[in-house]
Amino acid sequence: MELVSRFFSPAYGSFFLFGPRGTGKSTWLKDTFKGAFLVDLLDPETIRSYASYPERLINAVEALPEGSIVVVDEIQKLPELLDVVHLLIERKANMRFVLTGSSARKLKRTGIDLLAGRAGVRYMHPFMAGELGDRFSLEESLKMGLVPLVVFSPDPYEALGAYVSLYINEEIKTEGFVRNIGNFGRFLEAIAFSHASVLSLTEVARDCQVKRKTVEGYVSILEDLLIGFKVPVFTKRAKRHMSKHPKFYLFDAGVFSALRRPGPLDTFREAEGAALEGMVAQHLRAWIDYGHKECQLYFWRTRAGNEVDFVVYGPDTFLAVEVKNARQLRNKDFVGLVEFQKDYPEAMAILLYRGKERLKIGKIPCIPCEVFLKVLNPELSMAQVMDETLSGSNMHKRNLR
Repeated sequence: MELVSRFFSPAYGSFFLFGPRGTGKSTWLKDTFKGAFLVDLLDPETIRSYASYPERLINAVEALPEGSIVVVDEIQKLPELLDVVHLLIERKANMRFVLTGSSARKLKRTGIDLLAGRAGVRYMHPFMAGELGDRFSLEESLKMGLVPLVVFSPDPYEALGAYVSLYINEEIKTEGFVRNIGNFGRFLEAIAFSHASVLSLTEVARDCQVKRKTVEGYVSILEDLLIGFKVPVFTKRAKRHMSKHPKFYLFDAGVFSALRRPGPLDTFREAEGAALEGMVAQHLRAWIDYGHKECQLYFWRTRAGNEVDFVVYGPDTFLAVEVKNARQLRNKDFVGLVEFQKDYPEAMAILLYRGKERLKIGKIPCIPCEVFLKVLNPELSMAQVMDETLSGSNMHKRNLR
């Protein structure tokens, strides 16, 4: 895989590094921790060796010089090894342990609480636009996504299809997370239509013809495998009756595009709009995880139907973001943001769209989505991101009618 300078930075000391398959964890580790002692649990011979005698790791680590770094790749393949790592962290204060995984499900099921706080937790996401720089194309990324394994494949279309199949066949079926792989396959197609939408477990259950409780379990599997996530409703100091249900997103726009099979009643524009909103969601999540953990990601929706796609909220951040898959804006595109600012006048509001011009309509900056994504860097505060996005531009001003 081609090397790209990532925004991701490691924790101090020992830490878990979680992230979906193909997001570049192994590549980053090899580049960052050259010469580290590696235990690769994707290698069948290695996993057989440690499964039969986990204490073998003690012997291996005891032979290493002080200050060494030990990397255990895909730790969820052998959760029993965590007991040994725990012991070694206690014994080897001068050594650093890095444990990677693409799933926390087995770790949860074994009752292990991530080494009782003795190791930090970090997450790696698909590429951010700023990491790719001029190589980032919003048009292409909406189709193929930003998973490094796909981005740098000689045939991204084939790689994306194989990637989606890998999760069904390898992560789901091989690990025995579900009993009926056919039901789960139908669920994956159905849940793709909930991407960037308020999640209704009842509707998804009806679409894939399984029980609601089964769908609830399937959604939990997607979250544990880090390939799906929920965004809760922003209710702080709520002045109106708010929606209770979260929105759901797949972790990458390309994975969404591969799972959502178009039909005669499905429009390309509708699917592309969901992909665009998901693209913004995955960038905001990465921005938070990589440098702004004090912030949280929400959306805002009243029972009356007023909605804002994202609210980024933290000690020094309060930003409402609306995403429109349109090149020309209409007054009704601003209703949600205007209503939100009535309740929260201290919040900044922006609208991201597919046009080329930077506009200011009323008090709301309207920014080309591609421009915003390229500027979004975890080293910058959101205020700095906005300053850099808007500085030096001749914004065309227009009043709302």
